[in-house]
Amino acid sequence: MYENVVVSAEWLADRLDEVRVIDVRDAWEFDGIGHVPGAANVPFEEFRSEAGDEGMLPGAETWESLLSAAGVGPDDDVVAYDDTHGVFAARFLVTAELYGHPPDRLHLLDGDFSAWNRAHETTSESAEPTPTDYAVRDPERSPLVDYGTVTDALDDDETVIVDTRDPEEYAEGHLPGAVNLDWRELVDDETRGLKSEPELTEALADVGVAPDKRVILYCNTARRISHTYVVLRSLGYENVGFYEGSLTEWTERGGPVETAPVE
Repeated sequence: MYENVVVSAEWLADRLDEVRVIDVRDAWEFDGIGHVPGAANVPFEEFRSEAGDEGMLPGAETWESLLSAAGVGPDDDVVAYDDTHGVFAARFLVTAELYGHPPDRLHLLDGDFSAWNRAHETTSESAEPTPTDYAVRDPERSPLVDYGTVTDALDDDETVIVDTRDPEEYAEGHLPGAVNLDWRELVDDETRGLKSEPELTEALADVGVAPDKRVILYCNTARRISHTYVVLRSLGYENVGFYEGSLTEWTERGGPVETAPVE
């Protein structure tokens, strides 16, 4: 189990000189609205490409270039944030893990940029990080699962397949037997951060997700499952499968889907 997977603004403020901070908002927000002092800007669209490596990953060379320019070292502690409850920042962190960055050194800022902005100083000055020579590595253990693995899991009673999209999308078509847990159900609308641990545990238990079960996550293009994956990792879940291809690949390959009435 990794500690400090999700960190508070206070945790970050105490370690601002010890970590690399990545802001994944658009450049105009980074410059115009302001950002955490010392943060580097790596906009979401820059590490999002269907023409990259497996699934929706941007490609190893693109990733190396982005992290080198952002001044990230191969074993740095990295804190990522956005202004959308953490879903885009979580995608950055999962991408880093899949490209071999030590998962115990990857952290999501709880409450997104607004949590920092409420209590701490921001700046519009660029930090101009010192470039590094970042190189991807094979992760010690990858959470990725492929189409065949997901197909085999459809009839496995010990596996819970979780659709993290909204209920309307789920109703229109989902993997057979999948349960629906909209990723936003894990977020507190007022704080913009995660709900309390008891609330998270209850929400997961309501759809049959428990630590003794194998969990496979999917959405449309692997963005929303990134947030749920980070939440599960923060709660100590170890057997979590990340279906990078998600419903996009599933339907392209002719995988079966079910529909359901909207509740």
